[in-house]
Amino acid sequence: MIKPSFAQITALLLAALPCTLLPGCGKPAGHALPEPPRVAAGEPGKPGGRLVLVTDGVPKTFNPLLAADSGSESVTRLLFSSLVHFDMATQEPTPGLAESWSVDADQKTWTFKLRKNLRWSDGQPLTADDVVFTWNDLIYNPEFTRYMRDLLRVDGKVFTLTKVDDLTVRVFTPDVVAPFLQLVSAAPVLPKHILAREVRNKNFLNAYAINANPAAIVGSGPFRLRDARAGKVVLLERNPEYYAVDKNGVRLPYLDEVQMNVAPDPGMAPFFFFQNQSDVCESIRPDLRTQFEAVFAKRGGHFVELGTGSECNYFWFNQNTNHAASGQPCVIPAKLKWFRDKTFRQAVSCAINRTQMVQAVYNGLGAPVHSFITADNHKWNNPAVPTFSYDPARALKLLAEIGIQDRNGNGFLEDADGHVIEISILSNADNAPRSKLAVMIQDDLKKIGIKAEYHPVTFEMIVEKMNRTFAYESAIVGLGGGGLDPFTQINILMSSEPLHQWFPAQKTPATDWEARLDFLMDAQLHTLDFTARKKYFDEAQMIWAEQQPMIPIIAPNLAAAVRSDLANVRLSTASPYRATWNIEELYLKPK
Repeated sequence: MIKPSFAQITALLLAALPCTLLPGCGKPAGHALPEPPRVAAGEPGKPGGRLVLVTDGVPKTFNPLLAADSGSESVTRLLFSSLVHFDMATQEPTPGLAESWSVDADQKTWTFKLRKNLRWSDGQPLTADDVVFTWNDLIYNPEFTRYMRDLLRVDGKVFTLTKVDDLTVRVFTPDVVAPFLQLVSAAPVLPKHILAREVRNKNFLNAYAINANPAAIVGSGPFRLRDARAGKVVLLERNPEYYAVDKNGVRLPYLDEVQMNVAPDPGMAPFFFFQNQSDVCESIRPDLRTQFEAVFAKRGGHFVELGTGSECNYFWFNQNTNHAASGQPCVIPAKLKWFRDKTFRQAVSCAINRTQMVQAVYNGLGAPVHSFITADNHKWNNPAVPTFSYDPARALKLLAEIGIQDRNGNGFLEDADGHVIEISILSNADNAPRSKLAVMIQDDLKKIGIKAEYHPVTFEMIVEKMNRTFAYESAIVGLGGGGLDPFTQINILMSSEPLHQWFPAQKTPATDWEARLDFLMDAQLHTLDFTARKKYFDEAQMIWAEQQPMIPIIAPNLAAAVRSDLANVRLSTASPYRATWNIEELYLKPK
């Protein structure tokens, strides 16, 4: 029996759609533009065409407040809008559904003015009532969504939102919140006229289900749902009521349709691109670059380079002073003494040949990293931080300062109490670049007399040891995916947070420098003055670089692949949708 290909299945699904849903069957023009419309930053383009993307997993819901998986979120981001539109390329908040906003002298009272004549995708008016309903009846309802509720609060207290008039809402925050506008940009507005009855009927958790009638999925984003079939394809069409235009006043989006092919497993986006089943691959690993170049040679396309971004591989020592469930210390006391000494950590950093690793691990498509914030984050990076780059002689000198040296001439280092300096390194075996990195770090440490042994394990086992048992000595893991603003780094830098990986979830700071980090990260969160925030965060970076609690190693260059005729691509390292975060502006150049 001959099985149909993925392309044939996709074609059959699309062919089965009724004529009213197919290209060329005609689309409603929509109502008059809102006053004023949002003017997009891209160059004026050409309307029309279909863009094919990939969802990273089968969508589980079309409800943006319940979209906790990447498959759902990749679709809902195109169906809904927020009061604030966050420009991912410039990292600045810009007007969204709200044409403007202001903040009172207390820096806690915000007033948003909505655009006139905003409409939902079904043509119904979008007003302040929808915003108040979304926040007060949905986001802050503990029965519905914990994630969004946690996002829109400070010090455990929620924000207070009230309606001033049909086009005005006011938000009061219990304390000053520096990233307030960015948080608001992450809060989609939902239609009261559709969902109020679902709340009354206690059916909100089932609203906007993946098997719902597409016409019932009402939003205000650049696209609306046309069809979702068999967990294979989600088809979106242009929303004729979208509130943005280009610089010539042409209503956006340009694209008529977005077809989203569903990847059965995470990480398969590159292979969909290879098989001509997508027009964009948002993220390309350096080891796949050659394969993409071969595809480009056959059917066209090109790389868009993003620099090193915020993703980085880190090497750290377990500084946890607690005892495990067995009653034994998490770390042997002699080793814990080394690990908690900043000079030891600085010396290890000096022993690591990052430049060689960039070549061996990423084929030169990466960069050594010496700071908590990579140099590509121009807005927040502190270039004055101390660095501990490759210098074996300096490493040995630093170790000697704390009594660690080769005392018997056997080529291995001992501490002042005669303990041989030996450590075990964990990393995940299923990640080939990281395994290679672990072997190279092991070898670099052996060159200066540290006995290091790499123990490859499953990623699940690493998570178990790092976050539950704390029974390990050192680890190599990649961290990334956060935004560029300092508030996205709080879960690493503050001692009480779970990703404070070297000693997570502390009840009180274990050291004076961690206490100072806590103070600085809290202080930057509670001022709207950029200069003050930058000063606080600069000092936090200085402390982190000096202490080396997580030794930064190397970061891969980030790149995306797009079809050769796709225009208005404005890159962002702060979004997982690096090439399509501004999809309403993208257009296909005429052939």
